[in-house]
Amino acid sequence: MSDISIPRLLRTALVLGAGGALIILIRQGPRDATGFLVGAALAWITVRSWGKVLGNLGAVSVPSAWFLALRYVVIAAALYVTMRVLGSSPVAIVLGLLVSFAAVLVEIIFCQRAGAKQ
Repeated sequence: MSDISIPRLLRTALVLGAGGALIILIRQGPRDATGFLVGAALAWITVRSWGKVLGNLGAVSVPSAWFLALRYVVIAAALYVTMRVLGSSPVAIVLGLLVSFAAVLVEIIFCQRAGAKQ
């Protein structure tokens, strides 16, 4: 089995986020597409921050620990503003947040197939 690559995972999340936003733009309009993009961006930032934490495992400093704790407050504020100010639907935002989950699934499938070929 191949190892999971954080950079490849982040690229996959970007592609899924852009593709999903384009589909939602066509089907639902710009407000929901913006909400999806906000959710996808927050998901991407979360995956990136967990990748950094895993890379620095054992050397977690106080600022990064505070960032991990406070990021959920920042995410909640961003979601609130996106829904209230932009008028995006909560469903579009939640689907955007699930982009990281989809990217992880794609990465697992990629690693399984790469491992099967070896």
